[in-house]
Amino acid sequence: MLVKTYGSTLIGIDAITITVEVYIGRGSKFHLVGLPDNAVKESQQRIWAALNSTGYKWPGLKITINMAPADLKKEGSAYDLTIAIGILAASEQITSENISDYLIMGELSLDGSLQPVKGALPIAIEARKQGFKGFILPKQNAREAAIVNDFDVYGMENIKEVIDFFSDESSFEPVIVNTREEFYSCLNEYEFDFSDVKGQENIKRALEIAAAGGHNAILIGPPGAGKTMLAKRLPSILPPLNLYEALETTKIHSVAGKLSKDTSLVSVRPFRSPHHTISDAGLVGGGTFPQPGEISLAHNGVLFLDELPEFKRTVLEVMRQPMEDRVVTISRAKLSVEYPTSFMLIAAMNPCPCGYYNHPDKDCSCAPGIVQRYLNKISGPLLDRVDIHVEVVPVPFRELSDDRASEKSEIIRQRVVAARKIQDERYDGSKGIYCNAQMTSRQLRQICKLDEVSQTLLKNAMEKLSLSARAYDRILKVARTIADLDSSEDINSEHLAEAIQYRSLDRENWGV
Repeated sequence: MLVKTYGSTLIGIDAITITVEVYIGRGSKFHLVGLPDNAVKESQQRIWAALNSTGYKWPGLKITINMAPADLKKEGSAYDLTIAIGILAASEQITSENISDYLIMGELSLDGSLQPVKGALPIAIEARKQGFKGFILPKQNAREAAIVNDFDVYGMENIKEVIDFFSDESSFEPVIVNTREEFYSCLNEYEFDFSDVKGQENIKRALEIAAAGGHNAILIGPPGAGKTMLAKRLPSILPPLNLYEALETTKIHSVAGKLSKDTSLVSVRPFRSPHHTISDAGLVGGGTFPQPGEISLAHNGVLFLDELPEFKRTVLEVMRQPMEDRVVTISRAKLSVEYPTSFMLIAAMNPCPCGYYNHPDKDCSCAPGIVQRYLNKISGPLLDRVDIHVEVVPVPFRELSDDRASEKSEIIRQRVVAARKIQDERYDGSKGIYCNAQMTSRQLRQICKLDEVSQTLLKNAMEKLSLSARAYDRILKVARTIADLDSSEDINSEHLAEAIQYRSLDRENWGV
């Protein structure tokens, strides 16, 4: 007897439906074809044990299973349940009338219980698009898949429940998640707040500007100055995710298996902070069957690279193109996968190996030339993609002991949202451009026009501070954001003067 069940595989953050054809006839051999990997091939032993544990039998006949399309690689253990239900139906141990109406996925334990799978959300989206009546999957993934509206999702604890479901569908209720309610309920939940930070008002201001214009930033300062503490609080002042961004972010985390069982929707901007020992593939994504890397997991959020010069140069260099294109393409012999990478880069570093170059109280113990060699670990093209350089100095005791409350993230966020609203109107109709940091050279000339006083100020700054040529565009973009925060139509000299001070590393005598 031939029975067809349906599962799904992931290509990037999109799903493709897989048809599992099970044929049982005379003989005693087992054949599994359709480019299965080792995890799929090992399903035979898991299914055999799970069926015996729940009172069903492995058919003593020839079983041939084809996973179509047969030229597409299948990987992972999520097809266990799909294959098991197909075998039971083909051997007439359960009814097969309505099996083809449902997409079925889940990893089987030897006792028949179900283990969670990756990518439940994109699979559910594709299943609804393909016209399936519903999706049967492990209970741990049910809330994640139930985000998809007008689609029945059934979370099961074991294979016995799945078998009972096909005997009597009416005895099971689908999992219901109010997507909008779920989204808005967690929209403003942040672990860290800027009100916890004592002093460092100039750094808070720099990060507010970075958030308002989508600018990448680098914090330079001695150990213990508060660089990491400040960076961790940046997501709390970024504009809230919209529902489309939340779904896109959730899909990436779902594919990577990073969602907890209680999480159905990522509704706050992600903050990723990989260690400096990370590999190229770990950062941008990769593997035999490409998985998203840290830059994709930071999509619509913040990627924080602490101790930036300690990262391998090759790791930092492979990040340059995804930063520019906001998408990373991972190519293999038979497969090419795209993951979105629209993130804000916030980096932190010591000014020198000992950490005390330019320190107000402690002397730097580094030999001549060491500081510049340390900074040269970061390439010019990478720094060219960082708009704001800011020096972080230690907080004096009088500010640390001050009991007055600092400004809350909620208040700063309101100013950021107002500035982003201005930019939304400005770039309406400009494809792929949403904030000042993404401005093209042509737009820069049109949008960032300076009066005579500002032109003179910028000219003098370029000459006296020995600013490099690449600083010119960055200063104008940051000045435009400062003007937006000030609700000013034009960039004036005050906005420009503040922007100039955020180019520390472009000064030719810095680190000499």
